[in-house]
Amino acid sequence: MNLKRYYLLLIILISQYTFSQEGIPVYADYLSDNLYLLHPSMAGAANANKIRLTARKQWFDVDDAPSTQSANINFRTNDKVGLGAILYSDKNGRFKQTGVYATFAYHLLFSRDRTDLNMLSFGSSVGYIQSNVDFTGIVDPVVRDASNRKDGYFNVDVGASYHYLEWYAHFTIKNLLPTARDLFDNTDFGDVTLRDSNNQRRYIFSLGYVFGLRGPWSMEPSIMYQSTDETQESTIDANLKVYYDMKIGTLWGGASYRRSFDGAEFSQDGLAVESQKLQYITPFLGVNYKKWMVGYTYSYQSNSVVLSNGGFHQITLGYDFGKREERWSCKCPAVNSKN
Repeated sequence: MNLKRYYLLLIILISQYTFSQEGIPVYADYLSDNLYLLHPSMAGAANANKIRLTARKQWFDVDDAPSTQSANINFRTNDKVGLGAILYSDKNGRFKQTGVYATFAYHLLFSRDRTDLNMLSFGSSVGYIQSNVDFTGIVDPVVRDASNRKDGYFNVDVGASYHYLEWYAHFTIKNLLPTARDLFDNTDFGDVTLRDSNNQRRYIFSLGYVFGLRGPWSMEPSIMYQSTDETQESTIDANLKVYYDMKIGTLWGGASYRRSFDGAEFSQDGLAVESQKLQYITPFLGVNYKKWMVGYTYSYQSNSVVLSNGGFHQITLGYDFGKREERWSCKCPAVNSKN
């Protein structure tokens, strides 16, 4: 197989790994007051309705680099029921997926009054995802069908959240249903036959606590663990977020460190085989001003072997409206709004 074919096969294998993360990619969006994008149980959990828009671009110095855009809204319809909707697009070179989700959440309040936050929430999202791989324009016998292949399917995310005063925990299963797509099945590339898995299931667990500091300051350490069922890959995020409260809003910022538990083997000289584990360092900064929110996130891959030294830029815009209740008497920014 010549160099061109090796390159093509490498791109396809990389995309196969990418597509194992079907659905909305799990980045650091949740750190920008955007928990619903990750956990369906957070639809309508806050004391105000929320709209969030995100745009993420990777590696500005690489053509056709990955990019992701999303828009979501979530709100409470009564004391217990929350609803939400998500639209997203994720593109990586010749590979693209788009999707839409509708969410139903149910919130059980055990609180006696607004001074005692004690809430258990359940949520489920039904989504339709369309995956595309575009082989048009590629002239090579390795690619027998040089066309734009598409396949769509439905899937379900389910999850639960618990808030008790300044403590919180979330657990979500994404892509719960076994669903096979027909993008690569039985595609023969020399000695390699690519097949789509029917298992894109992913488990996500988050835990955190908000400490009240002196004056208007507060601090929120948290962790997020995620694993994939099919490949047995797993990562953990260690996060620290700091808040400064003002009369008109809140200034916040912090940093996140993501590390994979699984190493990837490589060779730089063709002889010695080395291994490295995926590592991301992500500083972030934002402000909630009256009803508006804006946040910026920058992720840097801290590995010796990378595709590009460029980072990952993301902007999040938000708007809170329709405040229903007074604020909870706790340091719990995920469910408290100042609008």
